[in-house]
Amino acid sequence: MRPALSDYRHIASGKVRDIYEIDDDTLLLVTSDRISAYDFVLDSPIPDKGRILTAASFFWFDELTVPNHLAGGPTDERIPAELVGRSMVVRKLPMVQVECVARGYLTGSGLVDYRATGSVCGVQLPAGLTEADRLPQPIFTPATKAALGDHDENVSFEHVADQVGDDLARTLRDLTLDIYSRGADLALDRGIILADTKFEFGQAADGSLVLADEVLTPDSSRYWEAATWRPGEVQPSFDKQIVRNWLTSDASGWDRHGSTPPPPLPEDVVERTRARYIEAYERISGLSFADWPDRADV
Repeated sequence: MRPALSDYRHIASGKVRDIYEIDDDTLLLVTSDRISAYDFVLDSPIPDKGRILTAASFFWFDELTVPNHLAGGPTDERIPAELVGRSMVVRKLPMVQVECVARGYLTGSGLVDYRATGSVCGVQLPAGLTEADRLPQPIFTPATKAALGDHDENVSFEHVADQVGDDLARTLRDLTLDIYSRGADLALDRGIILADTKFEFGQAADGSLVLADEVLTPDSSRYWEAATWRPGEVQPSFDKQIVRNWLTSDASGWDRHGSTPPPPLPEDVVERTRARYIEAYERISGLSFADWPDRADV
């Protein structure tokens, strides 16, 4: 008989995930359907979003030959029935307090830094680059791990080395770029550009790095359609861009710079966002989301 969620102790909640303690060695990582934008968690969930992100992470954990935090499969008996498909049983690990970001293309906060300084996180880049340009080679652009509701802050490699030591900083950089490059190659084979992504790592008892949290999902990564990629303009993304676009449109009537939470999302925005997440998962993995386990399958 499967356990009830109340059998586990709640540890923490983030914008999207909730963490529960199973025992001294393992945790239950539950991915909700919550969606956030502009540092707000919206009242309107995206149906199946948690299952899609979990399916994507399991695909990539299996695809990558990197030690990871998984301690069970998607239908592990320790997962409560109603949470099968959106949960991972994972090892309890001390986490490295660094957001490990890899960028292969110039956009977002990286572009803001570049326009101000000609570099991103201390990495000097060629002059004349513009929105969505491909970089000469992928770069490591770490960030601090901000508290819930705050922005992560881009920092230099030297800052990371000061925080965790030179050897660990170099290992984080090398592993981040290696995983990014392999993920980008696979995605491009499927007609999708992996512009940038964020990884989190824990440490095993021997100090070695363990890939943790989510990996190469549409929430932690910026994916673009390769066939329509055009440097010099903002690219449509396989993520919550549909939500962001609506929130900043006149139709929403919302002032993103004020303190008022965003309004509920229209049904068509919710449906199109769900479809976009599913499309990203299915195109990259080559799998059908309809086959991913759900509580109804238990």
